[in-house]
Amino acid sequence: MDSTFLTITRCPVCSSENIQSGFQATDHTVSGKSFEICQCLDCSLRFTQSIPSQDLIKEYYRSETYISHTDTSKGFINRLYHLVRKRTLEGKRKLICSKTGIKSGKLLDIGAGAGAFVHHMQQHGWQATGLEPDESARQRAAALYQVQLLPVESIKTLQDNSYDAITLWHVLEHVHDLHGYMETLKRMIKPGGCIFIAVPNYTSYDARVYRGNWAAYDVPRHLYHFSPASMSRLFRLHNLREKSVHPMWYDSFYISLLSEKYKVGGGNTIRGFWTGAVSNMKTLFHKDRSSSLVYVATR
Repeated sequence: MDSTFLTITRCPVCSSENIQSGFQATDHTVSGKSFEICQCLDCSLRFTQSIPSQDLIKEYYRSETYISHTDTSKGFINRLYHLVRKRTLEGKRKLICSKTGIKSGKLLDIGAGAGAFVHHMQQHGWQATGLEPDESARQRAAALYQVQLLPVESIKTLQDNSYDAITLWHVLEHVHDLHGYMETLKRMIKPGGCIFIAVPNYTSYDARVYRGNWAAYDVPRHLYHFSPASMSRLFRLHNLREKSVHPMWYDSFYISLLSEKYKVGGGNTIRGFWTGAVSNMKTLFHKDRSSSLVYVATR
């Protein structure tokens, strides 16, 4: 196998060797290649096997349709994303204010994309800093919002114990150095501050419906595929307290519509909306079954 692709023999969360092969998922965004999804039988984490190295994986983000970097409105699904974004930004801000107990403070957003969230928080009185690895996304943030995002390497220079809130909106599943990131988050958050981590949830109804076509597997950019149990295990390993868990209601529709698009022969938009709606109805009774979940943790 090419040395630029990494074979994983231990669970990336708990280091168990008790892992099994699962099924294939396809990269529908860039390469068209298939990647195997494996699962840890101890902590229940799923992960992408034979992932590109940290240097090579940059090539798998080069797409005009990768919305977090391009802020594109091309296509029905991306237009829908933009229609609900104002509401989701407000929801994130209210959650942060509720859990931190403050209306403004110091915030760090890691994986800031094109800067919409950082801009929103700055507009509401927060001293918000954003880190983003993609240079073109940083340039778009400056052009669209006059927000100056920092390269992600700047995380090494930021002060300890200095943030009231640290946010990672669908970012943790992308980072190669999972445990290093967790320790960095713990180091930078103030005592009493909150870390907000949003990740897809493969135990959701829509994930079961679409299986290998579930858009939130997003191989190989998503290295890990978390369950609530694996996230809880990760927090415990880093001596972080899981304070609360919150559904992301709109994600079920967005992910289901994308998943329908990825099906052989093309999907059905109405069926995508219906699957998203059923997923949310099931979440009403089991909140840990949401298509995506926001985990709030403290030191």
